[in-house]
Amino acid sequence: MLDTTQIEQVIQDYVDPSTAIALGQTKPAIEVKQEGTSQHITVTLGYHVKGYASQLESELEAALVKAGAESVNVTIISKVKKHKVQQGIQALENVKNIIAVGSGKGGVGKSTTAVNLALALAAEGASVGILDADIYGPSQPRMLGVNKRPESADGKTIEPVESHGLQSMSIGYLIDEEEPMVWRGPMVVQALQQMLGDTNWKDLDYLVIDLPPGTGDIQLTLSQKVPVSGAVIITTPQDISLLDARKAYKMFEKVKVPVLGVIENMSTHICSQCGHEEHIFGTGGGQRMAEQYDINLLGSLPLNITIREDADSGQPSVITDPDGDISMAYRVVARKVSARLAMQGKDYASAFPNIVVKND
Repeated sequence: MLDTTQIEQVIQDYVDPSTAIALGQTKPAIEVKQEGTSQHITVTLGYHVKGYASQLESELEAALVKAGAESVNVTIISKVKKHKVQQGIQALENVKNIIAVGSGKGGVGKSTTAVNLALALAAEGASVGILDADIYGPSQPRMLGVNKRPESADGKTIEPVESHGLQSMSIGYLIDEEEPMVWRGPMVVQALQQMLGDTNWKDLDYLVIDLPPGTGDIQLTLSQKVPVSGAVIITTPQDISLLDARKAYKMFEKVKVPVLGVIENMSTHICSQCGHEEHIFGTGGGQRMAEQYDINLLGSLPLNITIREDADSGQPSVITDPDGDISMAYRVVARKVSARLAMQGKDYASAFPNIVVKND
């Protein structure tokens, strides 16, 4: 029979096969209860694993038996913590973590990846919202299949629009789909801050922000004013895309936002007629960028016509075919993103009360 210290060590050393990260790196809480000759172990992870929790429980039990345990029962639960944001920026009250999804340029599938990432996080058991920060070209209303104005109970704040289990907000809900936005930068930043702060988000584990493409003044200002726990960079394998993706990385680095990793989109194309696989945008670009900056390659997603068709129809791939290969690819990416975020420092400031000094 193993003692508590030995049990904790086995669990901490175990590498989660879905994320390739040792559980100890994500700082889980481990509780061991002795009931007769049986040991009941509860492992509280900082990220959700609904899609494979039972598999992980069985594998941990097998690892413990192999290490010398006799009769063990492992239960996995998840509890997402609030993580640190940029210094001097106040975190949102009802949002534990904001994940910014950015790219150095347009046309790399950033918005499609962002909405499927958000849906995949929700499929794993998290409470998730998505904020469409692309004021000039909002696309999330179309991808989520909703086109209605948000409601407001008090005339001051607005309720998020819910679709496919996601809470969402976009300027696209407030204007006609074909109406162009001709605002200057300061107005765009103000609009985003209002959508972020005046929306009644309901106890979110993660709020995914679909940033506009590029690394100009607007993106830099947003990164400096929005409390972000971590960022994800979207690129394609081709050199031109990687040049701009590196700029996105440098932008997040300058504003002290940790980059959780890079996602290589349109990595490979498989012909729907003959099954031939071809790397039409090159190969290995995301991996080279990850190695260059010592960040993580979170996944390589295919160039597949159904991803585009699903997004255009308002039923993203994670919803359309939840057990299909494409959906599973997004869910693996979501697990890696949330696990990497769990490794970041916790936000302890919100645990302390505000101290007010009054002079009588």
